Amino acid sequence: MRNIVIAGNWKMYKTQRESSEFLQGFMPELGQTPEDREVILCTPFTDLGVMSKNLQNSRVQLGAQNIHWEDEGAYTGEISGSMLTEIDVRYVIVGHSERRQYFGETDETVNKRLLAAQRHGLIPILCVGETKEQRDLDQTEAVITKQLTKDLVDVDQQQLVIAYEPIWAIGTGDTCQTDEANQVIGMIRSQLKVADVSIQYGGSVKPNNIDEIMAQPEIDGVLVGGASLEAQSFARIVNYQ
Repeated sequence: MRNIVIAGNWKMYKTQRESSEFLQGFMPELGQTPEDREVILCTPFTDLGVMSKNLQNSRVQLGAQNIHWEDEGAYTGEISGSMLTEIDVRYVIVGHSERRQYFGETDETVNKRLLAAQRHGLIPILCVGETKEQRDLDQTEAVITKQLTKDLVDVDQQQLVIAYEPIWAIGTGDTCQTDEANQVIGMIRSQLKVADVSIQYGGSVKPNNIDEIMAQPEIDGVLVGGASLEAQSFARIVNYQ
């Protein structure tokens, strides 16, 4: 059975103080959230420690935004799986388009990070998606197929979440049409060995479109950027109808 996975990606936002303030407004909104919805907050590294303490014995899982493929070493600015699991991180985003675009992430390094995450018992959220130029050239399926083929080598699909994030919709306010997102996610699912991998949609997800997004049969959740930074906004998404 496919799980519903709703994750907030805070990117490079919120200090420790701001993250604590967020939880004060957010946590009371989860009283009526259905139990079958996995709620995750993927925060900056500096927030993980305080978030871990504040989320003890709650239903919200903690996620990181990156992981290195080595367990330790001279890798300035990176973070290892053991550093994450020590503070009860459960999920980690891998291969986000911003990592690919700005920091030289490749399908080969994405694969190594996925394997490292699973080696440490973390569940990776693998991000795939196409640019506007690729979409306009009708290359969406070819681009994502290539990503999946390279990214998922030797990866355990039983311990995996995939996020389809059309790059042209991230932070632009230009949300992919829900039927188009549903179709692409169905295509992704057809290429997997495990049928019940949870596949999210990401890209300008907001309180005013979450109900329509989650009504689509292939979509198992969302990876939320800007709308996850405000407690009431993200609570409305988590509590979609």
